[in-house]
Amino acid sequence: MVYILKNSWALLLGMFLLMLGNGTQGTLLSVRGALEGFGPTTMSYVMTAYYVGFLLGSKLAPRLIRRVGHVRVFAALASLVSAAFIGYAMAPDPYIWAVLRLVVGFGFSGVYVVAESWLNDAATNETRGQALSAYMIIQMLGLVLAQFLILTADPSGFVLFAVISILVSVSFAPILLSVSPAPAFLAAKPMTLQRLFQTSPLGAVGAFVLGGALSILFGMTAVFATDLGLAAPQISLLVGVSYLGAVVMQYPIGWASDRMDRRLLIVLITGLSALAISIGLLLAGSFYALLALGFLIGSTASPLYSLLIAHTNDYLDPEDMANASGALVFLNGIGAAGTPVILGLAMERFGAFSYYYALILLMGSIAIYGAYRMTRRDGISVEDTMSYTPLMPQSTPIAAEVAQEIAIEAAEAEVDAEEP
Repeated sequence: MVYILKNSWALLLGMFLLMLGNGTQGTLLSVRGALEGFGPTTMSYVMTAYYVGFLLGSKLAPRLIRRVGHVRVFAALASLVSAAFIGYAMAPDPYIWAVLRLVVGFGFSGVYVVAESWLNDAATNETRGQALSAYMIIQMLGLVLAQFLILTADPSGFVLFAVISILVSVSFAPILLSVSPAPAFLAAKPMTLQRLFQTSPLGAVGAFVLGGALSILFGMTAVFATDLGLAAPQISLLVGVSYLGAVVMQYPIGWASDRMDRRLLIVLITGLSALAISIGLLLAGSFYALLALGFLIGSTASPLYSLLIAHTNDYLDPEDMANASGALVFLNGIGAAGTPVILGLAMERFGAFSYYYALILLMGSIAIYGAYRMTRRDGISVEDTMSYTPLMPQSTPIAAEVAQEIAIEAAEAEVDAEEP
């Protein structure tokens, strides 16, 4: 880990500042939108624009990098993000916000691609796993701390938007002034969705449905909280514990996934999550119950992303894993892009608690489908499964490919150790 910090501190510091800005903007827009009188449906369009932009960026950013290089793409996209943050305050209009959110989603997708390429290039085979872990910790630490940044100024004013714009602008310095050379850019061509489904139906369907659950968790939690009438400190805390849960349960779930049938673990996690949310709704009048539910949902939904990738890997040859990761990320993005709008319409018509009913439906659907798939073919023995590598849903196909490389290297090391 010391090697990673020594060689990648500039990148990690820059990413921390970027995550502070990105983590603040979603919650801030929800709070400011309520002050401007925007309803859940209106804010759902604003929120979903980010996921549409992110999905477009994951496809177009690699082409831009090949044409003009990492440095120019990073500087251009980060500048657009910084400008968009100021634009939010200058024009509090839902249509303009939706366009700006799309720009921000596109920009962050490209920025992540560049950062993850740099990180992978700076790591060696021996340190790649540590590098990805450090990157994940920095991501989540920035997102959690961002929720408390909202409490430092009045969300109805200009200051907070200026602060997050400054954070993004300042993040350029440690990254662009780093002495590390720009890496050669190589990205695997995604596997066709048809082949992915034929190889791992649960992985494909699960990634798609989970995209919807994650977009609700990370995109609509603040909208739900404002619709309930919670104060800004309560909203920040609720969003923060959701991110915290995502961090805390990554390794326990990863430990369990390497020791049991992953399909059973997927069914247990999603089924128990849906059941717990259903029971928790009886106590949802208490803010502490809302916090417990937020932590629970974050601790199950986010690690499930890595678990589905690991499950899919179990049915792939090592040379196909990188291609499959791109397809899984794409499916996850498609699921994320449309769900907030559907939820916003439901919240407008049936009330704020449609937020929880939607999560019960999505998590329960994965549990039911997973149980069905267990009846269709035998599971793979634990000894023959690929290693679980923690990965955050905010990552791009580049990070997913790095995770695949780590899993492949771990499998090869096990084979070498078994040989006489």
